[in-house]
Amino acid sequence: MSFATVFQQRKALVIALGAVLAVGVIGVTTVRAADDKKPAAAAKPALTVTTARATQSEWPVKLAANGNIAPWQEAIVGAELAGLRISEVRVNVGDMVKRGQVLATFAPETIRADLAQQNAAVAEAEAALAEADANAARARTLQDSGAMSAQQINQYVTAAKTAAARLQAAKAARDNGQLRVGYTRVVSPDDGVISARAATVGAVVGSGQELFRLIRGNRLEWRAEVTASELAKVAPGQAVTVTMPTGAAVNGKVRVVAPTVDTTSRNAIVYVDLAKHAEARAGMFARGEFAVGATGALSLPQQAVVLRDGFSYVFKLEAGNKVTQLKVQTGRRVGDRVEITAGIKAGEEVVASGAAFLAEGDVVRVAAATGNASAPSATAPAKTPATGKAGA
Repeated sequence: MSFATVFQQRKALVIALGAVLAVGVIGVTTVRAADDKKPAAAAKPALTVTTARATQSEWPVKLAANGNIAPWQEAIVGAELAGLRISEVRVNVGDMVKRGQVLATFAPETIRADLAQQNAAVAEAEAALAEADANAARARTLQDSGAMSAQQINQYVTAAKTAAARLQAAKAARDNGQLRVGYTRVVSPDDGVISARAATVGAVVGSGQELFRLIRGNRLEWRAEVTASELAKVAPGQAVTVTMPTGAAVNGKVRVVAPTVDTTSRNAIVYVDLAKHAEARAGMFARGEFAVGATGALSLPQQAVVLRDGFSYVFKLEAGNKVTQLKVQTGRRVGDRVEITAGIKAGEEVVASGAAFLAEGDVVRVAAATGNASAPSATAPAKTPATGKAGA
């Protein structure tokens, strides 16, 4: 093969390779141009959520206070006799008792012996009176005969009157003895519950010594301390909710507001009647809230408010299901709803469930809207998260 032939073959090969490369470049350019003409793919939703709208409604205004639980009235049951021994104690602390129920008894032997002696004195006085009356009657029959002087007749009549007085004194002593026998039975002065017991079997007590304490009617009250500036907001008949140390809530009603303010603490006492509750005990320190009115509140479900870095946020739903993070200020809470005092307006739609997993600019898929559901009533308790006092 000649050199010219080889040269021609190589030249043809180079031209063919150049043509192939040119075709490839043109193809790539065409594909890129076609890709550039395709529309951008839509952003994929980050999460499926539900939404809620900020609703305006009337919320109650509450006044918070602290105080002690005490008996409405406490009766002291004491001994009415001195020097007697307690023979039986029938009740203990915590027992419910009825008016007239026997709580304890004293040994009655000495009192009964005295009563027997007094009965004998009455019988003796009756006999003496009968004799004196008979003598006075005979003397009166002899008055006209002159057999007896007027002075003697008067002596018989006076003796009869004296015997009658002695009989009355003997009967009074006997009645007193019967009372003393009754005093050997210590009875309850009213219905209630025994709160303290000092009576001990075998003890000899003095007159007036305390044996039992009784909470009358098992009725308790909450004695709330209210500042002088807040006193004008409280009035008899207002509803009160008192929270026990155990967390139980007890309903109450203002009975009376003290007419004076303590000169040291500058607080006044408000007396609140409490409904009967198993967890309420006299002596407990409790916190309560007075229902003093109602104000308008813009609220959202609690789950719609996200706490981040010490601030509260909500995610507002924009066009195209895109969310925008908004900083809000919160106030009172009622059930599962929270008051929004700044940051959004009534009717604005925000993410409810799933808000804690979102970030600024996320696109979401809305499953269902809760709308204006579960707006609280004005009778529900409301308080601020920090102080528990109602907002204005």
